[in-house]
Amino acid sequence: MAKQVYMFDEGHKDMKNQLGGKGANLAEMTQIGLPVPYGFTITTDACHSYYQDGKLVNTALKDEIIQALHQLEAATNKKLGDKETPLFVSVRSGSVVSMPGMMDTVLNLGMNDLTVEAQKKLTGNGRFAYDSYRRFIQMFSNVVLGIDLYFFENRLDQLKEAKGYISDPEMTEEDWIELILSYKDLVVKHTNQPFPQDPIEQLMFAIHAVFDSWNNQRAIIYRQLNRIPDSYGTAVNIQSMVFGNTGNDSGTGVAFTRNPSTGENLLYGEFLLNAQGEDVVAGIRTPQPIAQLEQILPDVYQQFVNASLLLEKHYRDMQDIEFTVEQGKLYILQTRNGKRTAASAVRIAVEMAEAGIISKEEALLSVEAEQLNQLLHRRIDNKADMIILTKGLPASPGAATGKVVFNSDEAQAYHDKGEKVILVRPETTPDDIQGIIAAEAVVTSRGGMTSHAAVVARGMGKPCICGVESLKIDTQSKRFVVRETTVNHLDIITIDGDTGSIIVGEVPMIEPKNSSHFHQLLAWADQEKGIDVRANADNKEDSLKALELGAEGIGLCRTEHMFMQADRQKVVKEMILSSSTQERKICLAQLLPIQQGDFEEIFEVMQDLPVTIRLLDPPLHEFLPDKEELLIEVTAMRITEPDSTLLKEKELLLKKVQELSEMNPMLGHRGCRLGLIHPEIYAMQAEAIFLAAITMHQKGIHVKPEIMIPLVGHSNELKIMRKLVIDTAEAVLAKASINMEYTIGTMIEIPRAALTAEQIAAEADFFSFGTNDLTQTTFGYSRDDAEGKFLQTYLEQNILTENPFRVLDKEGVGQLVEIGVNKGRSVKPELKTGICGEHGGEASSIAFCLHAGLDYVSCSPFRVPLARLAAAQATIRRQAIT
Repeated sequence: MAKQVYMFDEGHKDMKNQLGGKGANLAEMTQIGLPVPYGFTITTDACHSYYQDGKLVNTALKDEIIQALHQLEAATNKKLGDKETPLFVSVRSGSVVSMPGMMDTVLNLGMNDLTVEAQKKLTGNGRFAYDSYRRFIQMFSNVVLGIDLYFFENRLDQLKEAKGYISDPEMTEEDWIELILSYKDLVVKHTNQPFPQDPIEQLMFAIHAVFDSWNNQRAIIYRQLNRIPDSYGTAVNIQSMVFGNTGNDSGTGVAFTRNPSTGENLLYGEFLLNAQGEDVVAGIRTPQPIAQLEQILPDVYQQFVNASLLLEKHYRDMQDIEFTVEQGKLYILQTRNGKRTAASAVRIAVEMAEAGIISKEEALLSVEAEQLNQLLHRRIDNKADMIILTKGLPASPGAATGKVVFNSDEAQAYHDKGEKVILVRPETTPDDIQGIIAAEAVVTSRGGMTSHAAVVARGMGKPCICGVESLKIDTQSKRFVVRETTVNHLDIITIDGDTGSIIVGEVPMIEPKNSSHFHQLLAWADQEKGIDVRANADNKEDSLKALELGAEGIGLCRTEHMFMQADRQKVVKEMILSSSTQERKICLAQLLPIQQGDFEEIFEVMQDLPVTIRLLDPPLHEFLPDKEELLIEVTAMRITEPDSTLLKEKELLLKKVQELSEMNPMLGHRGCRLGLIHPEIYAMQAEAIFLAAITMHQKGIHVKPEIMIPLVGHSNELKIMRKLVIDTAEAVLAKASINMEYTIGTMIEIPRAALTAEQIAAEADFFSFGTNDLTQTTFGYSRDDAEGKFLQTYLEQNILTENPFRVLDKEGVGQLVEIGVNKGRSVKPELKTGICGEHGGEASSIAFCLHAGLDYVSCSPFRVPLARLAAAQATIRRQAIT
């Protein structure tokens, strides 16, 4: 049987898949000589076996664990459960990918009625020993025995209130002994069993609990949110305990080697004297900035600075480090690549590359493409009048407005109704993950900038303010009070995560300005990427934004959006309701100059960059009133005003809507089918395009229109539509005595089109894969129905691993794309190909498009920076393989 347990000095950082991220880093830090408390790691393979064996630790694994424990005891000269020199350990999870706070931990394991006395004798500090014991009982009872923390915290609060204490450090040895007896009674009450005293039994229970936590609700939600495979499993790290709660020469902290919010190259973090690690991350006490450690324990501070510099240089990335100081001695408990905001990620990547720490290629790979979206949203307009209620710690940047809610269930419920909410809590726990996802932002009255709320919100790109101690929150009454001001449930507030300000009501926002680091990173991306990035844009404003964000042209201009504008609805309706081709042409003549103006605006913005214009695609009834609503209106009018002229008009409108109505409009009279039945519509659009292009040529702007015929499934459809466009172009251009280059292509969005692409390519200059509709027609899913009815269940049950409308289905839809490209180019090697569905702005889909040999991807303007970076990353990774 393969080895399932590794001592820390047997592993290294490249064993992440076996040892998990935490275990691999503990092994690596041990190898490079940092002061790491010794221990061992149970592999992710053991986790897989655990679930295969019906959630049981098998005999072979148990034997390996006991053998590793004996090695740990020998290395530390301590023994688990010993009455003289007891060993205490922590039991922590550690997935391949960092999942902060999502799985369970047990500290101080090995504590019992005998070892607590030994710890008291060894340290001469009974208060510390019993504090550690009560912490163990509380954590073990919650994580392993499933007793809600509320019961323990309530007993602690009652005791402190009875004694007149404000904080935990005021508790005496006798107080902790009294509390431990109360805790033990709680355990008996909830489990009908005494608290377990056998340390080996405690250890096995804790290992079971950590394995079980891989599939707790918050871990599942976090994996779904971050697209982490369920198959990874978690490792378990057993590590000898060091204690930060032995007095004021001890403490614990969390720090980043650079600022995770801004990227500034300064040590950033917090610590608590006389505390254990969970005190920092749980937000129970508000910690002190790491810089103050220099005044309190200067030697320890310098050791920590040196260790931080070593770790950043060794891992070639900003590090998130957990440490404990025990009686003046520093111990490093964990390091990992630190989670950071998008702005921080970009700045760190660029500055590290410019400093020669990493290469430009490594800098590009170090920023998650999806993160760039965080940089393209609004912030508070500081010129606006605002009433600042109070301030806290600016834990995650950005601004948000929403209605105040006080628990995660409410946040989710109001979010589902379409309401924007801000979650306000004394502190958050991993169980609040769903509420944090649903909320626009998070506010906590306790905790610091490395608390659970801060770390999770920052990773999601959500604004967060922590440690707002002036906030008196009453979760029962659903309100909070700041001095003399009360904010009630569903009142609107605005938060500024950049300053920590909580503001009354809604505040005006302004668009962001991107930093020089942002532009530098994307300039490097443009040098590397092997595929062009265009934008989907239907008007001047979107075109300007696309150009500003680095688009290399427009890959999809949806002309139906021009038809839907309010100022032209009357003419569009008249055109649709026309009873003859001649009447329709009269209406189209009115629409012609309007469409021409639309195209001129877009061409003028894009200059000589390519612009692909899709002729009208949706069925005509979409431009008319809703059939059911119109029927109700007509029925009512027949009763109230049966002889009115308006009724006759409404009845004619209803008749036309009913005539145009289809059982399945998505597969009905739309796209090129509409152009074939009503060629005058496409002729008008083509004329408008060429008239606009002529106007640009007269201004010295030489555009090359790319005209796209939608929904082609047979080459004969494209052949007829191509001739219509060419005939129109020749007539318009001849009248102006101008020669102009233009191309005619099609959108491949029907499986048959992909399968017969060599026939269609004979009539096409380019293919644009419309992967939104291609996904619908390949899966047989209506997107609206799928996402509203069953798709979420499919994802939860792992029937599908991804939403195929967000991430390209590479096995099915992707295979059709590859067939289309290969067959098309077998006829025309120079055939230009791209995609213009939403997948054009998703990183893994862009990588597939590069692999498939497409020339470009096209996405919404705000996703252009993401696509540029993702294209560069895909190119770098592809080159590394080849």
